[in-house]
Amino acid sequence: MISAMLSKEKKWYAVYTKPRWEKKTDQILIQKGIESWCPMQKAERKWTDRKKIIDIPIFRSYVFVRINEIGRVPVLETDGVINFVHYLGKPAVIRDEEIDLIKQYLLIPGTTIQVADAQVLKEKTRVKIKAGVFMDNEGEILRIGKKKVYVQLQTLGQVMVVEFPIEQLLPV
Repeated sequence: MISAMLSKEKKWYAVYTKPRWEKKTDQILIQKGIESWCPMQKAERKWTDRKKIIDIPIFRSYVFVRINEIGRVPVLETDGVINFVHYLGKPAVIRDEEIDLIKQYLLIPGTTIQVADAQVLKEKTRVKIKAGVFMDNEGEILRIGKKKVYVQLQTLGQVMVVEFPIEQLLPV
């Protein structure tokens, strides 16, 4: 009975997509009735004859899906999906709080998120954010520059780069 209840509970997962298929895969998943989210941000692209503002995916080759265990097969059967992102041998569950935090941050006008592979950065300092959207959240800081703080999202193996003053950090 408990396993039947657990299989109905929807959780967020990250799936790998074919390169440059994030938007297409997101749309196909939505058309199939699967709750999907591909975080996007505006970016200026320059060509020789013009400039254009376009939406680009924040996480390359990733799309997030909110499904229960039964929903895994339809996701894997979707064109553009390669596989689920795995952590410790199981599909990685993304906490609702992490998804909500990214969504909240993207609502702030003029904000951008840059993503880097977590394996490139090694420093590990636990901090608590004192102000802003990330207030009262703790995280592992991987590297601190003058304006940028690299915060690791554990379940993705990715780093979200957030720009805010260093004085908003409090060591834990």
